[in-house]
Amino acid sequence: MKKIIYTSILSIIFIAGLLVFILSTSGYETSKFNNLISEKIEASNKEVYIKLETIRFKLDIKKINLFLETKNPLVSYKNLNIPVENIKIYLDLASLINSNTKIDYVNILFKEIDIKELKKIIIKTKPSTFNSIINNQLIKGKLKTSLELYFDSNFKIDNFIARGEVKNAEAIVNKSFSIKDVNFNYFADNSDALLKNIKGEVKGILIKNGDLKIERNDELIVSSNFFANFKLNNKILKDYLNYTQISNNFYQANKAEGILNNNFKIIFDKTYKIKNYEIKSRGKINDFRLTLNKPFENRISGENLKSFSIKESNLSFRYGSDKKNFVDINGSYKINDNEIEKISFKNDIKNNVSNISLDLDISRPIKLDLINYEKDNNIKSNISSQLKFDSKLIDIKEFKFSENKNFILIEDLKIKKKKFFNLGKIKIKTFKDGNLNNDFSLNFENTIRIKGNKFDATQINKILKKKKTNNYLANLNKEVNIDLKNIDTPLSKKISNFKLIGTIKKGNFSKIASKGDFGNNKYLDISLKSDDKNKKKYLEIYSDLPQPLLSEYKFFNGLSGGVMIFSSIIEGDSSVSKLVIDNFKIINAPGVVKLLSIADFGGLADLAEGEGLSFKKLEINMSKKNNFLKLEELYAVGPSISVLMEGYKDANGLTSLKGTLVPAKNLNKLLSKIPVIGKIIIPKDVGEGLFGVSFKMKGPPGKIKTTVNPIKTLTPRFITKALEKTQKTK
Repeated sequence: MKKIIYTSILSIIFIAGLLVFILSTSGYETSKFNNLISEKIEASNKEVYIKLETIRFKLDIKKINLFLETKNPLVSYKNLNIPVENIKIYLDLASLINSNTKIDYVNILFKEIDIKELKKIIIKTKPSTFNSIINNQLIKGKLKTSLELYFDSNFKIDNFIARGEVKNAEAIVNKSFSIKDVNFNYFADNSDALLKNIKGEVKGILIKNGDLKIERNDELIVSSNFFANFKLNNKILKDYLNYTQISNNFYQANKAEGILNNNFKIIFDKTYKIKNYEIKSRGKINDFRLTLNKPFENRISGENLKSFSIKESNLSFRYGSDKKNFVDINGSYKINDNEIEKISFKNDIKNNVSNISLDLDISRPIKLDLINYEKDNNIKSNISSQLKFDSKLIDIKEFKFSENKNFILIEDLKIKKKKFFNLGKIKIKTFKDGNLNNDFSLNFENTIRIKGNKFDATQINKILKKKKTNNYLANLNKEVNIDLKNIDTPLSKKISNFKLIGTIKKGNFSKIASKGDFGNNKYLDISLKSDDKNKKKYLEIYSDLPQPLLSEYKFFNGLSGGVMIFSSIIEGDSSVSKLVIDNFKIINAPGVVKLLSIADFGGLADLAEGEGLSFKKLEINMSKKNNFLKLEELYAVGPSISVLMEGYKDANGLTSLKGTLVPAKNLNKLLSKIPVIGKIIIPKDVGEGLFGVSFKMKGPPGKIKTTVNPIKTLTPRFITKALEKTQKTK
């Protein structure tokens, strides 16, 4: 009996196992469900036609579920064939027992399809953004996919799962850009879509190890992470800049090479408008170079900035809709083709306000004429700065420059709308040829106070001569107090105990009272007063040593000794001035020597090169409007020679002078023969010889030509001036 039972059980197990084996492999062929499946599908979608030839009843061991399988069925949508390779229809077991067959879900495996064929199908579906992208942007590639369809009780699609891969795809972004050789795997259902292992190339950018996720709820969220190897030349970079609408009128990006790990997240609202976004990148810039369309004049180094490069630097940045962005660069930089230097740059951008931290090394020349400082090119210096700025305000919290014992510190400097707004403090200490040449500080309070032991002003005249293109101090209204123990002036002259009290209005001095000591009972006095009613300023300068104040003017090259009085009435951009210098010499002045040589005044020329030509008085009357200087009259009288001259110098530097030059011997003879009353009579013994020469000097800077002509008669103007000056100097 037991044997029969065991045999029966084994037989059942064997039959069941055999049945499972058959159903899980070859299955059981049936046509019972052909019409049922076709009718249900066509009932749910009238546009779909399906014809099933052979159906096999099979078992999915993993899912422990029965399913129907058919291969190569005839499926069409709107009379367009769909390339289906396999269909598996999973049945509800309970429904089979109740003879009310229900379908749990359908698994459809599609044959590999070309993008061009896919477009033919999609174009007949309901219009959507997704369909538009495929039809308009996608131009090449192949698609392999499987689709699982889940149904409700009415055989309406309740959910779906799509899996597959895209190979060798190409899409057009715009006329200039296309994405080539795109490959990725994907997964999608009703709520999410995920692209994995994304690879592709976008015009010089190689994308690899990428993924992209699309989440669909009340909002549409698109997020991605990918690596990008980029190697961009000038042409490609120009296309990118034009595409992003970034102006490149001032510069050209020439090269960009590196690798970045990129993340972005974009949130769309129900109307597919961008609601929020965030883009982050981190990686390395191997080489980035840009050139300026017009070289930037660097007045500090004296070297024009033509190009800027970033080399072997770490880069990270963030750009988002919350306006909390940053750029961080740490590595090396290069200006023009000079030495590579260290740089650290970080810019935190919040609500369009940039907060910048900068630290960089400098080996290139730095020259500051204002304090006569010049950096040693063989020594690295360092600049560090903390600043913030927006479209209206530049706020330099701190600026430090250091080079060995030399340093410059600026704190709390504010520039608003390109105009000076505020300054906290400046502290300067520098050395020249191993000797201290600057040691002072500036405190910007209710009164600007400049105080210290040393100030090197040997280049100050060079600064004053430069054209002012923009008055950054236009908003400045302050009292000024200067107390400097020692000032180095041009020609190695020194001023001790220099003190100045003044007032600045709208960026310009309106009042000055100052005094300095040259030593040996020689002084410098400067006075400036303003007449607000007539909008005029009155400037007076007295100096027992004229040379330091006139050293930058070539006309006064070779000036020695003398006492100077300068007065000027200033009204806006115009001025009327008078300069008087008494008892001085001209020593080794090339311009004067050349003129005397051409005039054939050989003895005087030798004298000018040697011990010098002495003058009792020089008087210059001049006027200036905008940048046009008119020399109304220059008259110099001395024991050896006298000169009368007039002319102008225009805004472009063109100089035009004409005058008369007469040796004192001839002039004295003439003046002795002139009666006090009556007409000027020139006696024969004087008129028979030459009185002197007339001369003209004209040309642009560095190319002035001089011509002379002998004269036997003098103009009444010259004689009048000679009489006046002779009487005054007696």
